[in-house]
Amino acid sequence: MSQAIKAVLFEESEIASIASELGTDSLMGKSLTSLIADTDAFMALGVEVPGHSEAGGYAHNRHKQNYQYINQAGRLFLVTGEEKYAQYTADLLLAYADKYLKLGFHEQLNTNPPGRLFHQILNEHVFLLNSSLGYSCIRHWLSAKQQQTIVAGLFQPMLDMFTEQYSFDFDRIHNHGIWAVAAVAICGLAIDKPEYVEMSIHGLKGDDIEGGYLAQISKLFAPSGYYMEGPYYHRYAIRPLCLFAETVHRHRPELDIFNFNDQVIGKTIKSMLATAYPNGVFPALNDASLSMDVCDAGVVVALSLYAKHYGIDDDILGMAQIQDCVWVNPCGQVLSAAFAKNQAKLTPCWPSVELNEGPNGDRGAQAFMRMQADNGDVNQLVMNYGQHGMGHGHFDTLGISFFNNGQEVLREYGFGRWVNVEPKFGGRYLDENKSYARQTIAHNAVAVDQQCQNNFDVKLADSRHGEPHFFSGDDSAVQGVSAFCRDFYPGVDQQRSVLMVNHGVLAKPVLVDLYRLISDQNHQYDYSLHYDGQIVRTNFDYQTHSELATLGDHFGYQHIWNVAQGKATTEASDTALVSWLQGSSYYTWLSAVSADDEVIFTRSGANDPSFNLRSEPGMVLRRQAKDTLFANVLETHGYFNEAVEASTEARGQITQVNVIGSNEQGSVIEIVAQDATLVVMVSNQVGVTPTTDNSVTFNNQTFQWQGYFAVEQRG
Repeated sequence: MSQAIKAVLFEESEIASIASELGTDSLMGKSLTSLIADTDAFMALGVEVPGHSEAGGYAHNRHKQNYQYINQAGRLFLVTGEEKYAQYTADLLLAYADKYLKLGFHEQLNTNPPGRLFHQILNEHVFLLNSSLGYSCIRHWLSAKQQQTIVAGLFQPMLDMFTEQYSFDFDRIHNHGIWAVAAVAICGLAIDKPEYVEMSIHGLKGDDIEGGYLAQISKLFAPSGYYMEGPYYHRYAIRPLCLFAETVHRHRPELDIFNFNDQVIGKTIKSMLATAYPNGVFPALNDASLSMDVCDAGVVVALSLYAKHYGIDDDILGMAQIQDCVWVNPCGQVLSAAFAKNQAKLTPCWPSVELNEGPNGDRGAQAFMRMQADNGDVNQLVMNYGQHGMGHGHFDTLGISFFNNGQEVLREYGFGRWVNVEPKFGGRYLDENKSYARQTIAHNAVAVDQQCQNNFDVKLADSRHGEPHFFSGDDSAVQGVSAFCRDFYPGVDQQRSVLMVNHGVLAKPVLVDLYRLISDQNHQYDYSLHYDGQIVRTNFDYQTHSELATLGDHFGYQHIWNVAQGKATTEASDTALVSWLQGSSYYTWLSAVSADDEVIFTRSGANDPSFNLRSEPGMVLRRQAKDTLFANVLETHGYFNEAVEASTEARGQITQVNVIGSNEQGSVIEIVAQDATLVVMVSNQVGVTPTTDNSVTFNNQTFQWQGYFAVEQRG
């Protein structure tokens, strides 16, 4: 047996250094302990290479586990020196080499081409990447005959399939393409076939334009680093991106990959991290899980790699604290050492940031505004005014979500899918993903005439994007974002301006939401909000329905029950108020309303015979109008603890919201609280800058301010 270690991502000196942390309480030490326990438990199950099953079925999941543990056991052999890990890795690889070519291809069930192990070739790419890494760790331990068997029976057939039979997927500028090129390159290094490394870096044509890693990272990400499919798919693409980057850094140092294209790798990692809520969970933008967070294996790799190659600050250390582990690699050791020197308990609070979209940064943006309350709690607003997001995009431009007190308050539905729950259509995307989850009414936005933005036409939606108006996220007292989307509904322009206001007359920052619609024709506007919790009170009467009917027949409305409804105005007030309790906090939504406005309380789950949808509450403020402004405030207040039967400040301080006026120059509203009135002024002038002088007159009263917005106290 050869004694030369040819591991793709380890040098011999690095292996010894990592091994020195076995049994320690460092992040690296804890990661090794966890890796050993997890791998030992799986190895005890023995070696099994199943055949085919439904997507999400037993065989599918076992193949996924097998490639994971080929990688893990291989690494542990290097670090611990225990031959049981090499033997297990070899046994699994040899079993696959014996069986792979005997398996037929799966039946193609969607647009993704099938493999021999999985229903879509993407999973086969992931298998090759992981198994190649594990193989490279034990190659020096294997006999020449064993090496030849594994290459001929498993790796070479996969390489041929990826680069020849499915070459269109290999050169595809997409997260699937990232996995393909990373898998082929790492396998090429593991089996000493450098031609596969070159084609993976430069594309099948070798031009760095139509395909290959350099083309991928040049075109997939905006100058801000944002990935158009959203954080859920970003965290999936980031793993092969980082593994390939570290591979190129080690084996093709002349490419200076970490400085390539203005350090795009560092920017895209940082932009992904900057989207996360303070608890580490990613907002469910586009098709996404509600629970995917920074503890995902790909994000763990990315954070460790960023620490090694781009630097470490408190936010990086705060993310490491949430993860409580590192990548078992020299990059992870750097992060582990830095974390060990830090004594403070850190909660990451990334700065507010606007992440532009498109290869040139000119196709809209995503806003992530953060403001810390006096008690240290981080409030975070997410607003979408970028690109559609291709096949995984949702039709909710100008949609928002909001997070504070450790919970998502204004909620995103995420995808219609039960991952790996095989009875639910094999764990794949359900029909309801299109008929409800992706529809405009399923989001915190305005649906016009009970329809969907861009008529639910992906091609049309992909041709458009939101228009940034302003973004200001540096102030600790007031932050704001505004954007337009034009003609997403025929003949209707929309502008949404959202401010977070931290003012002395209020206990906590409040959300001010001004949603403006402009049209020459009369329309039905449905301003929808999705919350989670128990309604505590309203200031208007409503009627519950003993017999439920849906809110409509198409564009997602067919999945929404009309639970209750009532006129939004009362003789006493032109402000509608709905208050609910979620967790330990109270939330009160207030909106300036007109005489004919209605509030409809809803619940998802209608026309859902297989119970595929989650049953969740929401509400719709419905208005008939041409031009109109929805002026809304969301106040966080009080405290509730059922265990000790404590409840304080269950009623908020804000009592009224009034629209003073709105036109193409600006919008002015007043927020009446118990101790003072706040006047909020927002510029609607296209091209507004921080030095623009604004002046509007409503009801013979003139309001003047400089810049994007202003908040003044009166009384």
